[in-house]
Amino acid sequence: MTTVAAYAAPAAKAPLERTTIERREVREFDVLIDIEFAGICHSDIHQAREGWGEAIFPMVPGHEIAGVVSEVGPGVTKFAVGDRVGVGCLVDSCRECDNCKAGLEQYCTGGGVGTYNAVGKDGEPTYGGYSQKIVVDENYVVRIPEGLKLDEAAPLLCAGITTYSPLKHWNAGPGKKVAILGMGGLGHMGVKIAHALGAEVTVLSQSLRKKDDGLKLGADHYYATSDEKTFEELKGTFDLILSTVSAPLNLDAYLALLRTDGAFVNVGAPEEPVALNLFSVIGGRKTLAGSGIGGIQETQEMLDFCAEHGFGAEIELIGADQINEAYERVLASDVRYRFVIDTSTI
Repeated sequence: MTTVAAYAAPAAKAPLERTTIERREVREFDVLIDIEFAGICHSDIHQAREGWGEAIFPMVPGHEIAGVVSEVGPGVTKFAVGDRVGVGCLVDSCRECDNCKAGLEQYCTGGGVGTYNAVGKDGEPTYGGYSQKIVVDENYVVRIPEGLKLDEAAPLLCAGITTYSPLKHWNAGPGKKVAILGMGGLGHMGVKIAHALGAEVTVLSQSLRKKDDGLKLGADHYYATSDEKTFEELKGTFDLILSTVSAPLNLDAYLALLRTDGAFVNVGAPEEPVALNLFSVIGGRKTLAGSGIGGIQETQEMLDFCAEHGFGAEIELIGADQINEAYERVLASDVRYRFVIDTSTI
């Protein structure tokens, strides 16, 4: 065991504080990573405050991890000391179910293991990226291409893949009209990726406050959802709407913006149930769907895609002593567009 400095929530809704955790010794197929940067995801806040149900404490959040390999186990073939690597939302899965075999480890039916707030196959709780080191099986580690800065790459491990996976699955590309609902940590990556895929991109945001940013990041159009005229003007417009919003929405109003056979895909996860009139999907043969992260192979594909197109996340770099303040600012939508912790400050 190795003792590592970390920031943890000692209990639900409690402020995060500096502490130490134990990391396991490097096993045959393990990679020891010196974490350099960790992104703050809205889901960290949901879990640290038990918004999604009962959680495991103390909790070290963080599943947007970028760093450098400092040790490898004797059986490791994919990585070497000095490699720039990332870890996302998943650190293990059953490897045997149909989904795992198909490269869809994120939908493992036999027991996927989250990077934090989960229990590993060894029976020990998992601790995430708000820490200085992490040990992960090589099969759940990805390579960060040289073209990406590590701090701007960290949020790609959740915000990037969470938007890339559904945009690819629902065929966002030339000739497709795609709307990104919400212009935050996930939404700004959705805009960049949908634009790079060749789609015509519209941002749907509460206000026009971030319009200049949206257009700069690749949006073709930008509308305020607080304006009722938006819903009249855009009726029947989109092939795909990707919702990154984690608050309950009037789904019927948004489904009316889809073309026939259009899809409304949720990647934001509200804490409360939402209501739906089924005629909103029956008329127009529309799809209401959800999407998680991507599998390991698709996450690597996403990183390579972002490097090829020359972009990472738009970030605000903070010290570890600013984590609690950052949580409040995320909840107030006061970040452009992802907080990233410099873990050397832990």
